[in-house]
Amino acid sequence: MQFAQRLDCFHSNVFADMDQAKARARAAGQEIIDLSLGSSDLPAQSHVLDAIAQSLTDASTHGYLLFHGTRTFREAAATWYTQRFGISVDPETEVLPLIGSQEGTAHLPLAILNPGDFALLLDPGYPSHAGGVYLASGQVYAMPMVAERGFLPVFQDIPAPVLAQARMMVLSYPHNPTTAIAPLSFFQEAVAFCQQHDLVLVHDFPYADLTFGEKPPSVLQADPQKTCSIEFFTLSKSYNMGGFRVGYAIGNATLIRALRCVKAAIDFNQYQGILNGAIAALSGPQQGVQIVVETFQRRRDAFVNALHQMGWQVPTPPATMYVWAKLPPPWATNSVQFCTQLVESTGVAVSPGAGFGKSGEGYVRFALVHEPPKLERAVERISHFLRSA
Repeated sequence: MQFAQRLDCFHSNVFADMDQAKARARAAGQEIIDLSLGSSDLPAQSHVLDAIAQSLTDASTHGYLLFHGTRTFREAAATWYTQRFGISVDPETEVLPLIGSQEGTAHLPLAILNPGDFALLLDPGYPSHAGGVYLASGQVYAMPMVAERGFLPVFQDIPAPVLAQARMMVLSYPHNPTTAIAPLSFFQEAVAFCQQHDLVLVHDFPYADLTFGEKPPSVLQADPQKTCSIEFFTLSKSYNMGGFRVGYAIGNATLIRALRCVKAAIDFNQYQGILNGAIAALSGPQQGVQIVVETFQRRRDAFVNALHQMGWQVPTPPATMYVWAKLPPPWATNSVQFCTQLVESTGVAVSPGAGFGKSGEGYVRFALVHEPPKLERAVERISHFLRSA
């Protein structure tokens, strides 16, 4: 049996290797403290669940949901965006519902790239961004990011031959995994660069609310006319609705229409009841979002303080639900080995930086998806592991 060559890029996956290491640790009787996945452990708000529950007995919600049936959700998303960022949005032509924002980042390359075209991606970056490019038979050019530059790429370093064959750039700030925030001036530079080189500018924005200071800018604030930009949002982080798979795109009407064409060939939309819950989340009380932010800030402070007390001096993240930590010797060049040995020895599972790209090697990512006592217990195990090693 023969398979498409595009699948070759997916045969090696460090996260699959980590899953196997976790399975071995469980089989050996270890209690797993899983800090490897960015899936919130917090519940969705009650008014969101009520809206979904009330839909269940309404038979009109039980059928296929096509684009025009999502008008109310698109209006709620447009209103939320305009109130938050001060830019008007046409819910008919500039908003598209998605089954999670990952659907958008995975499918948009199919609408933009021809085989062999380049996409400019952050390195380190979220793995599914590259996955969508490979499924479209495109090539990835990794834009290296280093701490000394605030984990912002240098556009001028992109080789001219790559630029000549590039069709899109994908950014994502606040950034997973590094937790960096990009200023509006950076997005203005990115928009000007993409306009100059006729690139589509994609911004994946799942952590729009999950910051511990000033709110981050939207890319459309740097491109208010939506000349070349599209932005992806999700309800997974702010509203603890990861399992409900609700996201949406806002941006250039031509890009929205192109993504809609791809989506129409692959799926319909979520169950109407789930979108009713999403409408309640976007248009209802927002105190729950602040509770989410305060919860992860409290966890961040407890975890970082515990690491500092054991002697691992990591920077305090300004955003997201993660800590991005540079590995101490002797693991500075083998994050997969560190993570594998750590979970098998202690039951603490974390993500190796190498899984996020070449520039992620030498780091690990901790997901703060437990309450402080369990996070501190994880640090105790890590400390013991480092001392014994």
